This record gives sequence, structure tokens and C-alpha cells, in this order.
Amino acid sequence: MEYLNQTSSNRFFLVGLSTDPFLQPLYFMIFLMMYMVTLSGNILIIAVVRTEPRLQTPMYFFLSNLSLIDLCFSSTIVPKLLLNTLSEDKSISFWACAAQMYFHLALGGTECIILAIMAYDRYVAICHPLHYYNIMNLKLCFLLAVGTWSSNFLNSIYYAYSTFQLPFCRSKHVNHYFCEMPPLFRLSCKDTLINEIAVYISGGIVGLCSFVLTLLSYVQIISSILKIRSSTGRRKAFSTCVSHLSVVSLYYGAIVFTYLRPRGSYSVHRDRSVAILYTVVTPMFNPIIYSIRNKEVKESVRKIFIYRDSQRTILKFHH
Repeated sequence: MEYLNQTSSNRFFLVGLSTDPFLQPLYFMIFLMMYMVTLSGNILIIAVVRTEPRLQTPMYFFLSNLSLIDLCFSSTIVPKLLLNTLSEDKSISFWACAAQMYFHLALGGTECIILAIMAYDRYVAICHPLHYYNIMNLKLCFLLAVGTWSSNFLNSIYYAYSTFQLPFCRSKHVNHYFCEMPPLFRLSCKDTLINEIAVYISGGIVGLCSFVLTLLSYVQIISSILKIRSSTGRRKAFSTCVSHLSVVSLYYGAIVFTYLRPRGSYSVHRDRSVAILYTVVTPMFNPIIYSIRNKEVKESVRKIFIYRDSQRTILKFHH
């Protein structure tokens, strides 16, 4: 605990995306708009799934979980990024930095597994349609969701705790726009090899296992789709998977690049760019991708807005 006591009274300084005073207002506007789209899109998905009876299925249950993760994930990173972009004081307290890293790890791991579960759900729906509701029953879906959330939030305690036990004596300037493990490791004057090995083990268990499960599910899905004689049937079956494949490719690619690579390949500018993909871009695009590619979601959203417009018209008429 000696390192914890030495560091807890200090503050870290986030370098941010740019020190150019002309670019900072531009970055602020871009990320503010992206954050607003993220909030509105994911809240809309959650609201639609909860209120529309025909969306009370395993597929949309896990989609609403994904939206909740993206909502929390983005809110863990972006508000502080926006504040630091225009503020001269770019510091963050020790405990706020630890909390930011903890929630980032927990929500990131949860998203990996939820994406794998969604791939398995599509596999069951396409390859075993007659047994779909027997396999993906309410109890199993609930247990999968609770197990995924709880295991990742418990697992992340160790990684956040072990990281902030390190002595940060080289510098207090985190060369990133949020508190993440790789740039924090570089501030320590102690060898972080054990911490990095732990990250590889965790990344292998959570990230790669989720990716392999997703890959195996889609191998089976594509094999089944190719056996469908009707071109309309093949197109319909494949269209249900395109949205998920797009999200998986973008998210897993960024995560694997960040956490599962050689020690000497660290690059400040490249790592910041890749981090933007999974902290800002993916949470924004997920609801857009699923809404555009999904007729049921689009119809449900349209129905909600039509209902609201009709209610307003009735209220105006009475007044």
C-alpha cells in the first residue's frame, strides 16, 4: 500500500488530443456532436426495445445490453475529454483516473463478451430456428447477461488495483486523452512486465476467446446460409448478420491492436487514433448500424415518433 499512499495525493495530467489552440475548438465541436449522437442513439434503442412488445426477444435483449454498455462506456471517457479540450487545467485526480480506467476496462470486457453472445444468438436463430426459443430461453439470456456484467466488473478490480499500485515517479503527464493502462505503465519507474503479462492473459481470455467464439459462430452461419436454395432467403439471412459483423470487426480490431501486441510497438499518435475508434466512434455507430440495417427497429422508432406527434396534435386541439 506504500505506493498507493504516495500517489493518492497527486494528480495526473492528460495530454489530450492536441495542444494546438486553433484545433481545440474544432475537436470540441466534433466530439460534442458525436457524444450527443451516441447518447440519443443508444437511449433510443434501449427505449424502443423496452416499450415495443415485438422486440421482446433474445436478440434485442442483448442489443439493449450493448446500447447500455456503449452509453456508459462513452460517458466514462468523452465528458472529461470535452472538458480538457477547452480547459487550461487538464489534470485529473488519482482516484478519478483510477475510476475512469476501471470502468473503461470493465465495460470494454463486457462489450467483447456481449458481442460474442450476440453472434451465438444469430447462430442459433439461423442454424437451429425450430429450437431457438428453447435454447435461447429467458433464464439463459438473463444468466448470460448477469454473468457477463458481474465477471468483468469483478475481474477489472484486479487490473485497476495492480496498475495504481505502481510508483509513478517518471512523470505525471499521461500521454493520452484518458487513463489507460499502456500509457500509465510508461510513467512507472518500476518494471511493468508482470502487469503487461497479466493484460495479455486477460486479453487472451476475454478478447480472443470472444473473437474465436464469434468467428466459429459465423463460420457455421455462413455455411448454413450457403445451403439455402432461395436467393431471397440467403439475402434475408445474411442481412441479419451484416450489422453485427460490422460492429465486431471495428471493435475487436481496435481492442486487439491496443492490448495484444509487442511491448516495443507503442506509438503515441497511432494509439490515440485507434482508441478513438472504440471509445467514441463505435459507441456512436452501433445504434446507427443496427437501426439502418434492421426493419423492425426502424418501424418501431417510426411508430414511437408517430405516436408522439399524434399526442401533441390531440393536446393542441384540446387547448
